[in-house]
Amino acid sequence: MGTVSVTAEAQPAVSGHRIDESRRLVIKIGSALLVDEETGAVRRPWLDALADDIAELRRAGVEVLVVSSGAIALGRRHLGIDQVRPKLEEKQAAAATGQILLAHAYQEALARHHLTVAQILLSPDDTEQRRRHLNARATINTLLALGAVPVINENDTVATAEIRFGDNDRLGARVAQMASADTLILLSDIDGLYTADPRRNPEARHISDVEGVTAEIEAMAGAAGSGYASGGMVTKLAAAKIAGAAGCRMVIANGRETHPIRRIGEGGRCTWFHAGASPLTARKRWIASSLAPRGQLILDAGALRALNAGKSLLPAGVTEVVGTFERGDLVTLHGPDRVIRGRGLVAYGSDDARQIAGLKSREIETALGYRGRDEIVHRDDLVLADGRAAEEEDAR
Repeated sequence: MGTVSVTAEAQPAVSGHRIDESRRLVIKIGSALLVDEETGAVRRPWLDALADDIAELRRAGVEVLVVSSGAIALGRRHLGIDQVRPKLEEKQAAAATGQILLAHAYQEALARHHLTVAQILLSPDDTEQRRRHLNARATINTLLALGAVPVINENDTVATAEIRFGDNDRLGARVAQMASADTLILLSDIDGLYTADPRRNPEARHISDVEGVTAEIEAMAGAAGSGYASGGMVTKLAAAKIAGAAGCRMVIANGRETHPIRRIGEGGRCTWFHAGASPLTARKRWIASSLAPRGQLILDAGALRALNAGKSLLPAGVTEVVGTFERGDLVTLHGPDRVIRGRGLVAYGSDDARQIAGLKSREIETALGYRGRDEIVHRDDLVLADGRAAEEEDAR
């Protein structure tokens, strides 16, 4: 890890990176790309070209999520907030108005391709607290399964400095992590990572590939507060760390030109950050080693056979629920002999789990009074004690 390949000025971007081979892709867009600084309006031709790119990806079978800034910038002009440094309450008011304008702009642009837009507003707790993470993840997965394009932004109407992601680069990485995306694209005003700030150092060389974000790589971004670092490369490298740990490759590309995604696919200059594992493998490693169990599920022999075959755990296979836990908590999975056979994130709290243990999935609604997930632990949220489930699922 840490190996880099440095391109010469005229050398094209490294080959072998196919955007259209992604399964699930997140595109992060900053305000400066989307909103005209002088007029405060959406740059419609640019957004239409981006929508064309998204439609091309969808036709190739790629699921696409968009993490977009721009609500505050749009709302400020609409409300007549002209201060250079508006108050927090004014920013939140601008966001409340701007979110409507932003969602409408994406809706219009993608409607030309008969694509449905869905808006999601997130706060850091939605990605970091397991219950809220699980709910947001389920919503995203359902929207994608229904063919929608989720457009995601930070919930600026209620966020304060203490409860913010801090920048949409990191938000994009957290969304990629939550959604188990395999590719994250950060569209920026620069075409990737350089050995130094190219705006100050004419000898700076472009880097096409980064195997791992090491101290050497971080030093290339400059010290915090410098022109290259402030609001720029430092936050992008932080995003690369988050994405890489989640098994998601990341690319930094210049988004100022039209059709920015298409240009990446055509070999346009950019920087790729590699991931050491697939999203599913990374997620299962996290489940296997990074959380403390809150309870136990005792399973029958048939359920164990299903898990060994790479299937989810259904309520019918649970014979006993031990402990007190909430939806999204980690539980250990045990065979009839009480030997631990795996770990997983549970889709029901302990009280509900006890009520549905042993029942068919179709009986859940009658037992609980609401229709929850068919699985008590989904196969993407569990790993067997020997790790075989992760490897089998990753190979599918």
